[in-house]
Amino acid sequence: MKVAQLLSMMKETGALLEGHFRLTSGLHSGHYMQCALLLSVPRYAEYAGRMLAETLAPLKAQAVFAPALGGVIIGHEVARHLDLPFYFAERENGAMKLRRFPKPAKIRFLVIEDVITTGGSAMEVGTLISETGASWVGTGCIVDRSSGKAPFPHLLNSLWKASFPNFTEEDCPLCREGKPIEKPGSR
Repeated sequence: MKVAQLLSMMKETGALLEGHFRLTSGLHSGHYMQCALLLSVPRYAEYAGRMLAETLAPLKAQAVFAPALGGVIIGHEVARHLDLPFYFAERENGAMKLRRFPKPAKIRFLVIEDVITTGGSAMEVGTLISETGASWVGTGCIVDRSSGKAPFPHLLNSLWKASFPNFTEEDCPLCREGKPIEKPGSR
């Protein structure tokens, strides 16, 4: 039911795109999830945040962190539903930093992202916060495109496990066909 409702919302908002895309990970794909369009509808953002929060509540986190930009809205919604503080990390000279917030104490924390393909940005945030002595107890996302390959130290929680082929640039059939490429991601 969650997946059917989510897919309906994504289709309605145009968040599920088809074409030729360079993902944030550098991989190419014929599909792209522009979750910003889904999250631009407050009641859909609230729904996704509530569903993720229900899944993650048993982990007893004390704070929620997210990579900017993709994880900010959904991270805030999850934190709101769990009644936890929310913080985001952002890139500075190519590396994730907590520029606007103090370093956390020894707390239990979650990392929330909109879409995870390789898990790179969420992994950077989780590692950054873990280095302060905090315990990374869970990761959640709206869409998991990782095919189970995201390198987290725990199970990845998602609302939808989407399986679309991804390609390196060298192996991309869309490149060989000469289809123009778009890069809608945050990096």
